[in-house]
Amino acid sequence: MGVAHISNRSEQPSRTWSRRGLLAVLGIAPAAAALTGCSGSADASPEAVRTSTKAAAKKPTISVTPADGTRKAAFSSPVEVTVTDGTLASVKVTGNDGSTLAGSLNTAKTRWTSTANPYSGTKYTVSAAAEGGSAETATFTTKSPGETFVGYFTPEADSTSGVGMPVSINFTHAVEDRAAVQKAITVTAEPAVEVVGHWFGDTRLDFRPETYWAAGTKITLSLRLKDVEGADGVYGTQSKDVTFHIGREQISTVDLSAKEMVVKRDGAVHATYPVSGGDSEHTTWSGIMVISERFRQTRMESSTVGLGDEYDISDVPHAQRLTTSGTFVHGNYWASTAVFGHENTSHGCVGLHDTKGADDTSVAGYKFYSSSMLGDVVVVKNSGERTVEPDNGLNGWNLSWPEWKKGSAV
Repeated sequence: MGVAHISNRSEQPSRTWSRRGLLAVLGIAPAAAALTGCSGSADASPEAVRTSTKAAAKKPTISVTPADGTRKAAFSSPVEVTVTDGTLASVKVTGNDGSTLAGSLNTAKTRWTSTANPYSGTKYTVSAAAEGGSAETATFTTKSPGETFVGYFTPEADSTSGVGMPVSINFTHAVEDRAAVQKAITVTAEPAVEVVGHWFGDTRLDFRPETYWAAGTKITLSLRLKDVEGADGVYGTQSKDVTFHIGREQISTVDLSAKEMVVKRDGAVHATYPVSGGDSEHTTWSGIMVISERFRQTRMESSTVGLGDEYDISDVPHAQRLTTSGTFVHGNYWASTAVFGHENTSHGCVGLHDTKGADDTSVAGYKFYSSSMLGDVVVVKNSGERTVEPDNGLNGWNLSWPEWKKGSAV
């Protein structure tokens, strides 16, 4: 028996199947259905939205240099405060000595730098705030310098001196960086006048104007030597201001040819005294000298000035020092009164008639001493000796103004 063959073409209705339709029948979504015409934020995933929001809300982070808790921070660099992801609103740096460090922001307000370095051996607190409320507090302590120096100054603070008194500073350690040290010292005058420093060696710096100070001048010495490196590893310790004053003008001229001293007060002759200067073997320095020490009575020994045992007088009256090497103007009670005004018989000093005990108010020695003060000028001429060295006492006036300015390190 044969099998009958049934043909779909002839026996079933004709039907056309598309790919999309077939897939739909089979329950498979077409790939094109997963695509959209445009993409946008509305299409972002929830996780992406959270990440974006978190980045936008990141808080500013403040950093301090030296770092919080540093115990031996360097004092040779400024303090820095920086911020990331924000801008700085305020910075305050305070030392445990009550001082504060000023500073400035960069243009972007992301970095603050102190104008000066912190002081050595000081604990600092840094308080910084960023715009938007973030804040940071840090503390650090700077290390102490290993070796230090100070400057001892003349005249004394709050004293009154004569018009020839320079501001003289003697350092306890040799200064190698003279410019750095001199820049840390200023001397100003009222009424104003140009004041310039001059180095005598590596331990002495003097300041003076071109001519004598005006009577009544107020002088201010500002020392900003703290942490200034004067030599390798050697730092200054002083930060202070001192003032002193100039009194009346008194300039005395000693003419050892005439053997006479003329004292002028504020330009007018105040007194004239007969004197006796150094003899031909012990001539008196010539030039401009300034009274640097005063003693109602003092001991003078020839051995201290290289003259052996020629004299030893325990009670020289009314002695006023003119040079470091031992030149004085002083009272003399052991010479005849006939000597004064007629002979030069001393070992280099300028002598005036006086009496033993320093109590006789009628004699020249007493009168001149009573009328004088530290810083008064004594000019010696016709002595037969060369001009005194400018660093032999407070005698820098023997240098011309151009010569004086050449000795400045700045």
